[in-house]
Amino acid sequence: MVRPLSNDLRERVVAAVLAGETSRAVAARFGVAVSSVVKWSQRQRATGSVAPGKMGGHRKRVLEPHRAFLAERMAQNPNLTLHGLKAELAARGIAVSHDAIWRFLHREGLRFKKNDVRP
Repeated sequence: MVRPLSNDLRERVVAAVLAGETSRAVAARFGVAVSSVVKWSQRQRATGSVAPGKMGGHRKRVLEPHRAFLAERMAQNPNLTLHGLKAELAARGIAVSHDAIWRFLHREGLRFKKNDVRP
């Protein structure tokens, strides 16, 4: 992801729009997209600043509130598959991917070893 354009440029663009120029003319003059001019003007009106919002960060873990349920299900049935857990979560109204469940269980140290019965 590229970094945001400077606040100086943003302020000059918004000042030109406030002075009465059209968004298209301002975009052409400063070499930015018309959509950027519109969004910066909207941000100025809404927040009083043209500074960019926060970029990046971490997503919250969707399965954290359901940790107890998942640990209990794994303890009750250690042969439960990832797809089985996904189906049980879906029945409870929690839509997650197969990969999200695997990453959660891996972080928690819960394992899916199905080879114990093989010689």
